[in-house]
Order: sequence, then C-alpha cells, then structure tokens
Amino acid sequence: MTDTYAAFTSLQFDRPADGVLRITFDAPNLNAVDPKTHRELADIWHVIDRDEETRAVLVRGAGKAFSAGGTFDLIESIAADHTARTRVMREARDMVYGVINCAKPVVSALHGPAVGAGLVIGMLADISIAARSAKIVDGHTRLGVAAGDHAAICWPLLCGMAKAKYYLLTCETLTGEEAERIGLVSKVVDDDQVQDEALRVATSLAAGPAAALSWTKRSLNHWYRVASPIFETSLGLEFLGFSGHEVGEGLASHREKRRPDFAEVNREHPLDL
Repeated sequence: MTDTYAAFTSLQFDRPADGVLRITFDAPNLNAVDPKTHRELADIWHVIDRDEETRAVLVRGAGKAFSAGGTFDLIESIAADHTARTRVMREARDMVYGVINCAKPVVSALHGPAVGAGLVIGMLADISIAARSAKIVDGHTRLGVAAGDHAAICWPLLCGMAKAKYYLLTCETLTGEEAERIGLVSKVVDDDQVQDEALRVATSLAAGPAAALSWTKRSLNHWYRVASPIFETSLGLEFLGFSGHEVGEGLASHREKRRPDFAEVNREHPLDL
C-alpha cells in the first residue's frame, strides 16, 4: 500500500486484485466501531474517490463478524455530551453520503453479526454479498433511539416498507438467507464462500468500464438523494433520542446482556412529541 491511507489507522487495507481496494474491520469485540473508527469511516470516501489506483472497493470484517456496531464508549459519549453528539451525528451523515456519492462501486462481504455503523457500509454498498448465517440487525429502537443512520434512506427501497417497518421497529435479526429473500442484500452464498464471492464481484467490477459503472451508480443513487430529507429527519431524531430518557435503559440492557424493559421509563416519561 502507498501512503494514501496511512492516516486511517483503525482500518486495514490491502489490494487483493488489480484495481480493488479491500478495507477490513479488525477490532476487539467482533470489530466494534470505536470513536476513531467512526470518524475514519466518515472521512475515507473522499480519499477513495481521488485514488487513481482504486476502481472498486471491497469492505469486510475480520474473524467471526462483519461488525458488531458501536462500542459502549462511543454510545456513552453520544448520550452524555452534546459536543460529542453533534460531532458523531455529522460523521454519520458524512458516512452515508460518502458511500452514496463515492464514484467507485462498493462491495460488502457480510458474515456473522452485521450491526450499527458497520451495517451502514454493508447495506449502502452497491453490491452486498451475505453469508447464509449472517446476523443482520438494526438495533436502534432496542437501544432507545430512532432508527437513523442509513435505515430510513435505503431499507424501504431495498425490501419494501412493510418489511422495513417490521425489522426496524422490532429489531429482530435477519439471517443472510432471509435478507436475500426480501431483497435487503444482493446475493447470499454459503458461509465459506462469502469472501471469495465478494472478491470475485469486486475484481469483475474493477476490470469493467469504469465510467459506465460510475455513472450508472450515480444515476441509480439519485433514488437515495431524493430520499435525503427522510434520512436527515431520521438522523436528527436518532440523535435527539440520545439526549432522552429511553437510551439509558437501552444501553444498560446491552451492558447487562438482557432484554430492555422500557415500562418504567414509559410510566415516568409519557410520550411527548
């Protein structure tokens, strides 16, 4: 690798094929996203856009997971501090628009848990390859905040409003196989094939007509750009929720590895919209 990505120390980079930049999440706790990684995932797309050696991007996770979502440190800082909250909200916005506007096609290889900030990249990738047993979950409402990040901008387009509402409101886990069945991911393969298949697709894209692929991506992603007011609303409401009463119980339940119980919160703080 050149020095192009030297500043992005929380991520791993290699070039497994001509024109393919592979980005690997490799962190403790199933590749959880800490504050530094979150910032780098927001900032990297402009660099990729200007990288003349890269014609396709492959994003994957090391070990047993794609990504388990934000670390407790990241979530607690958002809930506790207004400055951190506004900074991370800006980064979340830049991450979503970064993937959408990146001129290079992006492929994701989803295996194991795929949650939170990592899932943003996994779902917004132009082509998503999932292992059959992958565990895809958007857990925002279980945490006690609105489903922001990427969900409102793309889930209804990918799998339809009925399925999007079901999984975003219930936080039930989708296997890779079910995610393909409802159209949430591009393709499902056996667990031991997901990395090879994602690399095959990325290599094929890198060898293809760069301008035609880029312009096709740009045209199709106007569907997402049209939905940007929906995304901006969901993001604002998510981060408003981080200053509210429900996130305390949501975070505690994650730490204690139990189901959240919002009954007392609901009694003490009636819904006020």
